[in-house]
Amino acid sequence: MPRAMYRYTQAVLEKVSFDVQLFAAELRKAKQLLFPYELEELRIWLTSWVKKHPQLTPCIAGF
Repeated sequence: MPRAMYRYTQAVLEKVSFDVQLFAAELRKAKQLLFPYELEELRIWLTSWVKKHPQLTPCIAGF
């Protein structure tokens, strides 16, 4: 089940990456829902995702 939540969160973030505010809101939700090891995986994924979508860089500053 936890892995499913990580994959779901990642899919949602991909879908809302067109809007910086939505992306930031979904990141805040992810911080509350995911386990610490999943957050670390998400942080790694975010690094590569933001390289493709530089407008999202401010969203991950506090992550």
